[in-house]
Parts: sequence; structure tokens; C-alpha cells
Amino acid sequence: MEILNNIALLAMSFFMLAKGADFFVDGASEIAAKLKIPQIIIGLTIVAMGTSAPEAAVSISAAIEGNASITIGNIVGSNILNILIILGISAAITNLAVSKDTSFVDIPVMLGATVLLFALGFDGSINWIDGIIFLFVFVLYLAYLFIIARNRINKREQLAGALEGAHAQSMAAEGVLADCAATAQPTGQTAGDAADKPAKTEEKKEHNIWMSLAFTVLGLLMIVFGSNFAVDSATFIAQTIGVTDRFIGLTVVALGTSLPELFTSVTAALKKNADIAIGNIVGSNIFNILFIVGLSSVITTVPYDGKFLIDASIAFAAGIILWVPCLAKKGIGRITGIVMLLGYAAYFTYLILMQ
Repeated sequence: MEILNNIALLAMSFFMLAKGADFFVDGASEIAAKLKIPQIIIGLTIVAMGTSAPEAAVSISAAIEGNASITIGNIVGSNILNILIILGISAAITNLAVSKDTSFVDIPVMLGATVLLFALGFDGSINWIDGIIFLFVFVLYLAYLFIIARNRINKREQLAGALEGAHAQSMAAEGVLADCAATAQPTGQTAGDAADKPAKTEEKKEHNIWMSLAFTVLGLLMIVFGSNFAVDSATFIAQTIGVTDRFIGLTVVALGTSLPELFTSVTAALKKNADIAIGNIVGSNIFNILFIVGLSSVITTVPYDGKFLIDASIAFAAGIILWVPCLAKKGIGRITGIVMLLGYAAYFTYLILMQ
């Protein structure tokens, strides 16, 4: 009976995640448009950090309780699943274009963070000094994002000013031509007659910034609570079946805490917001390692099992699978998406065999 209750709770959590992701993507997109912030910046920061909240809660709690298998397994497993499953599904749905900054900066930062995790965990633990290194790199990355966002906004403002000046000159020229045309018209017909039947325009209803912010916060709350319900119920089911903590961390908990990224990125892909779909995943992976592992290890030393070196290597390989088509084709197509899904199937098979 208790298993049935947890299955029902899991189904409810999926509904909360689906609607929460929908509200969150719409709200974040509207805020980006109103504040003239590029979607990729929103994807790499607000959306990425928001959807990584479950990983943060689970990993930090596990670190405090001394359960390193859940802490590291959740982060490494989530990063692998984010790329191979979530971007794999998103790319299978529609081709995802990738911006130049993502290809040449953000993905390399993600790969560098993975290498840093591998290197600092090689001695068997991640201590507070390692945590400060992670957090320092994270602050540098946030500073870079802020500078890039400010430069883009300045360029847009300059371009808007130039276009406004050109438009004013064009309107002045049109006014002169209109005066000449009105003078040349036959008696009884004026230029105003042409305007007696105004064109029917339908304005798209948009929310004000406070309503957009409310949708974003509501979506985030639904994502966080839905993910927590999913993790609790799925973990209970897995433990009832009888599997190891490492397997739970790398699969069940990783999947549960990655459900926000899954629903958010797939929803963004369906809405043709490729920048949010990809920026969400790349930003989440960076946030997972640099901030969550960094903060967890500052709180308490996190033991790093030698088996996780293999998982970290697979996470790096998944990043390469993402990076290569981004450099070569400036996007991720359906073939790459299928390769990613097959790659995760092979990794999951490996985990089962290593049980």
C-alpha cells in the first residue's frame, strides 16, 4: 500500500514539474524581453540556478549527514543525465541552434569544471580549500556573465538609437512626399480619405513585469516542491527494491533532481527557445559543480569514492559529445540527440552490471 502511495506521489510530482516548467520558462522569457537581457544569460543564470535548487538541497543535506555517495553521485549523475538524456530528448524533438558564446566559452567552462572536480577529488576527498577554489571560479564566471550582458545591452541601446535617428529622417521625408501628394489629388478626395478604414491590428496580450515575475516564482516553487516529492517517492521505491547508495545517487536521485531541467529544457525546445534549452543545461552543470560541490565541501569535507572518477570521466565525455557538433555545425541535430540517448543507455547498462 505504501508503494502505491509513493507511485501516486510520483505522478503528482510530474504534473507539478510540467506546469511549473511551463510557467518558469514563460516568465523568464518575458522578464528577459522586458529588461532587454539576452535569453542565453537568463538560461545560464536564473533558469539554471532555479532548476538546480533540488540538487543543491539534496547534495548539501547529504554532505551534512555524511552521505558522500548521494552528494557526489547526485551531482555527477545529474550532469551526465542533463546532457545525454535531456539535451538528447530536446535535440530529438527539434534542432537546437547554439550561440557562439555558448560554444566557445560556456561549454569549455563546463568541461573545465568537470576536469577540476576530477582533479580535486583524485586524492579521495574534497575539503574546504577545494571548496573555496570551486566557489572562486564560480564568482569569476558570474562576473564574466555580468560583463557580457552589460556589453550586449549597451550595443542594443546604441543600435536602437541609430535606428531611431534613421526612422525620424525617414518619417520627415515621407511627410514631405505626403504633402506633395495631397496637393496633386482631384477635388473631393483628400489624403484623409485613405485613412478612413484603419487597418485591424491585434496586439498580443503581454503581462507586466510583476506578473511575469509572479509566474517565474510560482513556476520555481512548483519545480522545487515537485522535484522533492519525486526524489522522496522514487528513492523509497528504489530502496524497497534494494540497490546501492551509489546507484541511487547516480540514477534515481540524479533523475529526480534533474526533472526540473528535463521539463524546462524540453518545454523551451518545444517553444523554440533554444538558448534557454541549452543555456539551462550548461548553466546547471556549471552551477552543480562549482557552487553546490563548492558549498558542500566548505561546510564539511566530502569523501570522493574512487569509482566516481569513472563517472566524472563519463561526464566529461558527454560534454565532448555536446561540444563537437556545436563547433562543427553551430547546433545540435537529431542525429546527435540519438547518439546522446544511446550513450546514456550504455552508461546505465554499465551501472547495472557494476551493481
